[in-house]
Amino acid sequence: MERVVSGIRSTGNLHLGNYFGAIRNFVKMQEDNDCFFFIADYHSLTTHPNPKDLHSNVRQVLVEYLAAGLDPEKATLFVQSDVPEIAELNLLLSMNAYVGELERTASFKEKVRKNPNNVNAGLLTYPVLMAADILIHNAHKVPVGKDQEQHLEMCRKYARRFNGMYKVEYFIEPTPYNFGEELVKIPGLDGTGKMGKSEGNGIYLSDTPKQIQKKVMRAVTDSGPTEPNSPISEPVQNLFTIMDVVSEPSAIEFFKEEYAKCSIRYGDLKKQIAEDIIKFVEPIYNRIQELSDDSAYLQKVAKMGAEKARESAQKTVKEVREIIGFKKF
Repeated sequence: MERVVSGIRSTGNLHLGNYFGAIRNFVKMQEDNDCFFFIADYHSLTTHPNPKDLHSNVRQVLVEYLAAGLDPEKATLFVQSDVPEIAELNLLLSMNAYVGELERTASFKEKVRKNPNNVNAGLLTYPVLMAADILIHNAHKVPVGKDQEQHLEMCRKYARRFNGMYKVEYFIEPTPYNFGEELVKIPGLDGTGKMGKSEGNGIYLSDTPKQIQKKVMRAVTDSGPTEPNSPISEPVQNLFTIMDVVSEPSAIEFFKEEYAKCSIRYGDLKKQIAEDIIKFVEPIYNRIQELSDDSAYLQKVAKMGAEKARESAQKTVKEVREIIGFKKF
């Protein structure tokens, strides 16, 4: 059984894009792999979150991932900061990470461009902490998006560098977990790009039916087709893409035929999509409400996950310290 590690952003509410892009696959992945899923609250400190928001965001993410199907009996689900060994391994790995290579990472340069007044050391060493998250459990595979591929390659580099420096074959060089055709990218409701929290164009798993309906009815479209079988514009294609994952094939076929005949009514299309999203999300939404009121269960899950994760992490740090040469007097 292969060991898989994946981080979960601790920035609160999850949307349909998160569900089809990661969560649904995590649920499948936990059946056949030894999975470690962690809520990355250390990483969130690079943006200086409000102390009042930090814990509530972590709690909300835990609730929503559980509601969406992650099973703490099948996978290790934990909060990053509950495993202090990660911070120690981050420190040890940083001794062999060089400023020049960190400054050249695409994500760092992008963060500097967007937030020149918040260029902190945590942003610079983000790839090292990510490597510590992965190597602490000696993972075989890591699910990564396009924006994280460079970070995973750096993790592989740090594993090789450690092994070469200390003449050991200790760290595994993790490879990307390939979801293949199962990975679905959900577009936003603003007509362009993917669904995302920062873009404000998403349908959240915790949205009420009324909120979902309101958001979908405001989705960007166009002025409509002007002649039969005309190409579908990006905003309208985005709506059909969402339909592909939440609607019945007959409904999709009906509205595509209406579009081809130039008789489509976008209001009817949006009503259908809203109804189908509400129906699709309903079981998750109901479970979110139940879990939000069950603090005792959330505490149990977090504690169990931390214990399982620390057992693995303590073994790694102990062995790494021995390899480096730390000894007690």
